[in-house]
Amino acid sequence: MANLMTRLSRPFVLATVIASGILVAPTTAPPAAAATGSPALNCVEYFPSWRYTDVHNGCDISTAVTVEYANGQQVPCRVVEPDGWATFPGYGTNGNHVIGLLTCDPARDSASGA
Repeated sequence: MANLMTRLSRPFVLATVIASGILVAPTTAPPAAAATGSPALNCVEYFPSWRYTDVHNGCDISTAVTVEYANGQQVPCRVVEPDGWATFPGYGTNGNHVIGLLTCDPARDSASGA
């Protein structure tokens, strides 16, 4: 079979693999951050640095948030009390940066083992 595949055109082989169902895309997102995808309230602010990202909850209610990074880095979900602070891992020195804050479900995060 290897000899046959080397003689066939690449588009034909790729189409055959896709049609046969051998190539399957993942259908589930990684559970580590348990993000809901909703932006956090405007009263929750972040202060990023390469080592830590500090988050301050200026809201009147507790808020569960996680930090969204450009490279998809997964960080835990944390509940931040009103006027409270939480510290998350930073973005490192590899050119990564914070995109924003997302709401999350801390129960899902603890269930996933993160």
